[in-house]
Amino acid sequence: MSKMLGFLLGISYFLVYPFILLLLLLYNPVLKTDQVTFLADNKDIIVNVEIADNVFKHQIGLMNRTSLDYNSGMLFVFQNERPRSFWMKNTLIPLDMIFVDSNLRIVNIIKNAQPCKTIACELYPSGIPAKYVVEVNAGFVDKEGIEIGDKIRIKQV
Repeated sequence: MSKMLGFLLGISYFLVYPFILLLLLLYNPVLKTDQVTFLADNKDIIVNVEIADNVFKHQIGLMNRTSLDYNSGMLFVFQNERPRSFWMKNTLIPLDMIFVDSNLRIVNIIKNAQPCKTIACELYPSGIPAKYVVEVNAGFVDKEGIEIGDKIRIKQV
């Protein structure tokens, strides 16, 4: 009986270990950081962003964060440009969402998206195709004068 149990444990180790390794490679919990510069009203506004560049990071986003520094946020990078839709499930802080096309031009802004406290969460659509989405603290867009039509620059740090 103990030989059979050892055999089964050995087999399960070789079946489970590669799967866990694959998940770790696909979902790297350490987020890369970059800077997004908003070119608005003849001034440059620099935001330090964490990069969400795969489906796992897209799903996690800024969930379960209790705070976000003023000049910080998250940059969602997608492989193609198309209409996007976000929600605030398990997001604890209100956010501004800035939708950006492949030419790095802001195409839509959703201000003050509120945390979702119910099972059915409101969706926040881009309305226009976007390749990038920048999330920052609610109120940041108004305070800094960021508008639809402004451009951004993305810089790796």
